[in-house]
Amino acid sequence: MRAVRVDGYGGPEVLVPVEAPDPEPGAGEVVVRAGAIDTLYVETQIRGGWGEAFGVRPPYVPGGAAAGHVSAVGEGVDPGLLGRRVLAAPGTKGTYAELIRVPLDLLVPVPDGLGIPEAAALAHDGVTATGITEAIAVRPGERVLILGAAGGMGTLLVQLARAAGARVVGAARGAAKLALVRELGADVVVDYTDPGWTEGVGGPVDVLLDGVGGELGLAGFGLVRDGGRVSAHGAPSGGFAALDPAEVAARGIALRGIAEVRFGAAETVRLAGAAMAGAVAGRLRPVIGRTFPLAAAADAHRAIESRAIPGKALLLP
Repeated sequence: MRAVRVDGYGGPEVLVPVEAPDPEPGAGEVVVRAGAIDTLYVETQIRGGWGEAFGVRPPYVPGGAAAGHVSAVGEGVDPGLLGRRVLAAPGTKGTYAELIRVPLDLLVPVPDGLGIPEAAALAHDGVTATGITEAIAVRPGERVLILGAAGGMGTLLVQLARAAGARVVGAARGAAKLALVRELGADVVVDYTDPGWTEGVGGPVDVLLDGVGGELGLAGFGLVRDGGRVSAHGAPSGGFAALDPAEVAARGIALRGIAEVRFGAAETVRLAGAAMAGAVAGRLRPVIGRTFPLAAAADAHRAIESRAIPGKALLLP
């Protein structure tokens, strides 16, 4: 089979197409022939040298989720799964490949009415966005500020917050991304590359959903009213917002961090199913900004790092 391997940390050029042996499913496993492979910004950071922090060391095949069809089953697995459309949920290893070994506890049926690319686009971000929205419990009439609102997860958070009845402020960069965020339902959009962007938010917010981190996340935190809620779940700026725990406590702000969006297998499968069901029902639309051939994974990483793509970038074997 074809796969993409990283033999040493570095720039996108270290993503090298290779031929690898076809995987054989073990007991309680299946092999999925990937039709579309999810990508994440954090995968560019791992490839660039953050791997030790995530327990990932070269050589490795990147990727943690994909959608496709079951092509082989292991011992103890129902052969009726052969040919089924499935999602290899987050937690799956080495998905930048044509064939992927997947344990049964990370296998999620793709419902009728949802395409394989759309299922892949909901794999990580659908799980995380649904989990965040459930935990934050956005209420009708609340003002919600979403940083990174044009990204794969940000576009889903805009829709979920809007569906909950919130007044959504979407922060992103550039006219095209802001237009997308407004189209998805944001009441207000602001470009956070503008020096005075916080003034455009229009006052305090009840909830901050921070998918960016760094100085932007810190500025967003300053807009949260006392007693508000914050999810600080992203760090594409290079680090999470450096929030002062004493200030967080003194202001009575409920803070959720990256640890709260690391779900076990059962919860991951539940949230993935909920996200896909929402898409079938028309409540949630994954935004696929661009697709790349599997062999062009390096180009996908370049585009992700340059922030050139709204929504998701997918790899297609």
